[in-house]
Amino acid sequence: MSLPAEFHDIAKRVNNWGRWGEDDEIGTLNLITDGVVRQAAATVRTGRRIPLALPLQQDGVQTGMIPGRVNPLHTMVMLNWEMFGPGTVATSDDAVTMGLQAATHWDGLAHVSHSGRIYNGRPAGSVTAHTGAAFSGIEKVTTLISRGVLLDVARARDAQRLPGDYAVTPEDLDAAEELAGTRVRSGDIVLVRTGQIQLCVAGDKHAYAFPSPGLSVRTPEWFHAREVAAVANDTLTFEIFPPEIENLWLPVHALDLVEMGMLQGQNWNLEALSEACAEAGRYEFLLDATPEPFVGGTGSPVAPVAVL
Repeated sequence: MSLPAEFHDIAKRVNNWGRWGEDDEIGTLNLITDGVVRQAAATVRTGRRIPLALPLQQDGVQTGMIPGRVNPLHTMVMLNWEMFGPGTVATSDDAVTMGLQAATHWDGLAHVSHSGRIYNGRPAGSVTAHTGAAFSGIEKVTTLISRGVLLDVARARDAQRLPGDYAVTPEDLDAAEELAGTRVRSGDIVLVRTGQIQLCVAGDKHAYAFPSPGLSVRTPEWFHAREVAAVANDTLTFEIFPPEIENLWLPVHALDLVEMGMLQGQNWNLEALSEACAEAGRYEFLLDATPEPFVGGTGSPVAPVAVL
């Protein structure tokens, strides 16, 4: 089934192809300038650090719904080996096999395609089995540090957790922004809290995965208008799942990654951050969320830290 006219209309309005040159591979991260980072550093008041990543473990969030996206398999490859002979210093080494988008992660710009194209009009065929993403691989994101803003939609709607069929709209983002007491600005990294991660942390990863609240197909225009650099949330699928428009699967992925060139993150644990922001009465912070530089990767695990 071809993508509907409604999708293509939104795509035209948020499209950033060529905005930073035809060779650009990082999209809206260009909005994070030196000045933006200086302003982000100025948000630090107490130095309190809040981790936002889920543990990397074999009993992780993946249920097998997506073939090949496996939870981390940790194995020891060396146990107290006296490499230089008996009585010398001994070492232990380990290895991990995992899907790069298995746990808390960023989706890279080559993660999805539509109509045969990825970001900046490059062919979808530039992602190959042998080398991965030849264009816009996740390694092109060398640093990702900026002002973070928590848009706590669940709290703004007076809910511990949004219902599974809840589509987060621009109006919800406005309400959360009002709660935050700050306006999202160019170069910000926006974190959208639904409360869905509570199910995962409680051990019910099937309920966490489906059904799930998430971002509406209407939200990319909000992020585009505010010149947001990247967006992450606390769900498995990022956007509402099942979709709000029948048979239109992953439209927000396509609009954010392909059309806008904006990284999106999933499986971020925003619960402690929500409590800390509510306690402090402010929802802005310095956010370090630099992905691991897997060459050719269409995504990467990340261990983000918010500094208040």
